[in-house]
Amino acid sequence: MGILDEKRTELDQYEFMMGVTRGRLAVALDVLTDALTLVGQHGVYCQSARQPGKPAMDVQIVMKGITDAKELISSVMEELRERKEAGKDSEPRRRS
Repeated sequence: MGILDEKRTELDQYEFMMGVTRGRLAVALDVLTDALTLVGQHGVYCQSARQPGKPAMDVQIVMKGITDAKELISSVMEELRERKEAGKDSEPRRRS
């Protein structure tokens, strides 16, 4: 089962509210947020030997990568919103 089938309910909701492109990006942000939460929980139990109280280095790297990806997606969503408000970009029609 692919992500489009697995997240159909969320996709339908966000695509209806934001359009296809921004809706799918919003669901991608939700997926990344869920992953970040799980990695963060793992980081509590997998502590760095060199830096007590901090997650292991691999966990820190994964968390940074997910956080950076979320930031990039958010910036694209904002750019799309601004274009739509300025009337420069029309949203593709939603496929049924």
